[in-house]
Amino acid sequence: MSMQRIVLFFLTSLLAACSTETVVTKAPPMPPVAKQVATPLGEGNMRRVDEFYWIRDDTRSDPEVLALLEAENDYTRAMMAGTEALQTTLFEEITRRLPARDSSVPVQNGAHWYYRAFEAGFEYPIFKRFKDAENPEHETVLNVNALAQNADYFSVQNWVVSPDDQYVAYAEDRVSRRVYTIKVRHINSQADLEDEIKGASPSIAWSSNGDYLFYIKKHPQTLLGNAVYRHKIGTPQALDTLVYEELDNTYSLWLTESRSDSFIYIIASSTESSEVLLIPRSEPLASPRAVLARSETHEYRVRHLGDQLYILTNWEAENYRLMRVPLKDSADQNQWQVFIEGRSDVFIEDFEVFTDHVVTQEMNAGAQRLMIYNKTGEVIQQIPVTDMPATLSLSANPNADSPLVRYEYSSLRSPDATVEFDTRTGDTRVLKEQKIAGGFNQDHYKTEYLSFAARDGQQVPISLVYKRSDQKEPRPAYLYAYGSYGYSTGAYFRSSIFSLLDRGFLYAIIHVRGGQELGRSWYEAGRLRQKKNTFNDFVDGSNFLVDQGLADGERLFAAGGSAGGLLMGVIANEAPERYQGIIAHVPFVDVITTMLDETIPLTTGEYREWGNPNNPDDYAYMLSYSPYDQIKAQDYPHMLVTTGLHDSQVQYFEPVKWVSRLRRLKTDEHDLLLDVDMKTGHSGSTGRYERYRKTALEYAFVLDHLD
Repeated sequence: MSMQRIVLFFLTSLLAACSTETVVTKAPPMPPVAKQVATPLGEGNMRRVDEFYWIRDDTRSDPEVLALLEAENDYTRAMMAGTEALQTTLFEEITRRLPARDSSVPVQNGAHWYYRAFEAGFEYPIFKRFKDAENPEHETVLNVNALAQNADYFSVQNWVVSPDDQYVAYAEDRVSRRVYTIKVRHINSQADLEDEIKGASPSIAWSSNGDYLFYIKKHPQTLLGNAVYRHKIGTPQALDTLVYEELDNTYSLWLTESRSDSFIYIIASSTESSEVLLIPRSEPLASPRAVLARSETHEYRVRHLGDQLYILTNWEAENYRLMRVPLKDSADQNQWQVFIEGRSDVFIEDFEVFTDHVVTQEMNAGAQRLMIYNKTGEVIQQIPVTDMPATLSLSANPNADSPLVRYEYSSLRSPDATVEFDTRTGDTRVLKEQKIAGGFNQDHYKTEYLSFAARDGQQVPISLVYKRSDQKEPRPAYLYAYGSYGYSTGAYFRSSIFSLLDRGFLYAIIHVRGGQELGRSWYEAGRLRQKKNTFNDFVDGSNFLVDQGLADGERLFAAGGSAGGLLMGVIANEAPERYQGIIAHVPFVDVITTMLDETIPLTTGEYREWGNPNNPDDYAYMLSYSPYDQIKAQDYPHMLVTTGLHDSQVQYFEPVKWVSRLRRLKTDEHDLLLDVDMKTGHSGSTGRYERYRKTALEYAFVLDHLD
């Protein structure tokens, strides 16, 4: 219970005692207590008992389970009732920063320029196009608002226009399980064809003549994309032809069209291996051929230009190097020639190939940069960027002959911008910067990029931002990290966080091991049996900020989601005294049970990330940190946990079980709240405004527990 609630309770009691009339005080709400049903799991030395296993219901229809989830929501609403006005203020404050009308920078594709637009008051985008930039007649390609009418949840994850510009294929999800239905719409009439492809991934590719669509079907149980099909327009899905099937359940598939329009890429990937197969778009009935057959621990990706393939590869280069090979010789690795050498201090994240130059997106000493190379592989220049730390990413560059390089730029205090760099003149032009309403001024905030020594001596970076003031003093802090799958958490602009910064908070990203902020070795040092480095880095970074006088040690709030929610679960067990509050979004917390069950979506594809608990040594290591298994009879900080009933990435029952066991064992009276979104899944609401209601709830929770 927060200090405000305690004071309110005693004042109410005092007034009641002093009154000459009888005053009935309302008792504080009681948290739900889930029943216990001892369920043995595993055998021998791997035997465990799970008293809340019964909460798992794959049909999501068990009345007892649904009643528990509703009881949790009722309890959270009751406990947060005193913050309703604050939540409304925060929601209005955050959404007020969004411009009422907004649109992206148009990108030319074929005869048209395409862009995304938001209209005032609408939740979803409208995708539009025009032909003549001087006298544009704007045409609607896809209005997501119209598609989403009367839907509790709706998402369009991908859309691809046919080569003749007449049709758009799009992937929609109405459940939030990330299982899509692909439809085809006639753009001029805005009417859907009868074609309907169910149970698919969102990736789509057209043949050159527009007669065929290629798509990936998901396994109905594991939800892994494991089979590529060819669909002839105008025929039922039952007649579709299997093109390629992935038989290794540690791999998943993706497909896309090459920028050159020559090929459809089938991309098979696992945690540490990949393979790319090609189908000529002009020969849709051809069998796919591999650029290079897969091999263990070899990852690569390709770009096609003319008669050459450019290949970004970790072959004999931990931080990747760029190779070039004639298209016809790609399967012979001896024919690959080095274009850009691999370097121990530079991690090549991405690249794009132009007729006269090559652009790489690189990470050097934790800082991103964009480099221009000539066609012999020599550096021409670095694209100039100010206000570091920042996040940079190559944008849509469909024209290989263009001297202009388009990229996206953002920093912790600089709004997202689409920028164009001219390789001929060296000039930079901002095509668009996100408009932040309400008198926002980025100069009122200060960013820093620091590093600290973790307990094993490793230097770990931190990106942070706070509002400028005349005096330096410890601030309440909102600390964030992810640290898994090699995903680097960039120092990007997040408009909502300014509602905390303006209330005196410090916001910090601790770049824990498990991402790739400092290269591939940073990832390797934070996975499998080195995973505990991720957790230690976060706690050590929290202590560093306190020791430096930047953060108030009595008012630290930690937040993370999904695999970052695993991190939150571990620090709650191992360093509960360090944090005033912890926010765990859709947290992956029941590591052993999930990774032992191959029927749970995505499990088999992640053995090389977490380990395979069927191996006794992996089991023992994973068990030693698994948040659900390591809950102790001890005090825990205030905690807010979120989940979605239809989550396919982290099943709803993981966080629900975790909260239930925490309630059973914890020895404190701190708030433990669970918010279950009964309509959505892993990513929550897709609405432009609606998504911020959960953010307002989270920030209200933080502000309500500052004491």
